[in-house]
Amino acid sequence: MKEVCYRVAENRPLARDVLRMRLAGDSSAFTAPGQFLNLRVQGCYLRRPISVCDWDREGVTIIYKVVGKGTAAMSRMEPGETLDALTGLGNGFDPDKGGAAPLLIGGGVGVPPLYRLCRELIARGASPTAVLGFGSAADVFYREEFEALGAQVRIATADGSAGQRGFVTDAMAGLDYTYFYACGPEPMFRAVDRIAKSSGQYSFEERMGCGFGACMGCSCRTLTGSKRICREGPVLEREEILWEK
Repeated sequence: MKEVCYRVAENRPLARDVLRMRLAGDSSAFTAPGQFLNLRVQGCYLRRPISVCDWDREGVTIIYKVVGKGTAAMSRMEPGETLDALTGLGNGFDPDKGGAAPLLIGGGVGVPPLYRLCRELIARGASPTAVLGFGSAADVFYREEFEALGAQVRIATADGSAGQRGFVTDAMAGLDYTYFYACGPEPMFRAVDRIAKSSGQYSFEERMGCGFGACMGCSCRTLTGSKRICREGPVLEREEILWEK
């Protein structure tokens, strides 16, 4: 973990209530796709955990949805403003487990960390398929970006206004894959777990207090006891999770 003061280089809309922010500054703490940063937002007591979409030597890219006071304040930030962040948090996905034909499953703002993962899988010679789920056509983002990397993309929308009508599980039908990686809300994970045909990894979205393991407020039950989403996660193996009844 490293504390970094970033400069906002870009902050623009991508879809309904969804924005992409480019942060210029030190990205050296990020080592795996799926890690996150914890932002200090003026006027908010707790930091805001946001998954990282991508990074390079110049900075990091995050994609976030406006859902409350903190993200609303972020949406009004202009280039040149600064944000304090705890960086390199969490364990991230393991691209080496993906095999030849990995499946990426993203729901809403669970999509962004899969972008960097997709890049790394393709760099290893894999041929990934991305199944991306949204509420409607107005919510869809990053389809073209995944396709530009070389991934096959399937879109599912709950109202059928773009891609296939239904959920990510409907779009998964008939696909063959060697491994899966999923990021999104827990109800999506439960549905995926009922039909998944391989091992995989889930990246959990969870409300956090500290973001680095001190408060124990974001725990998940596993075969080896409770694990903190911010510290031992956010990525957990499919086989270790004990789903609550």
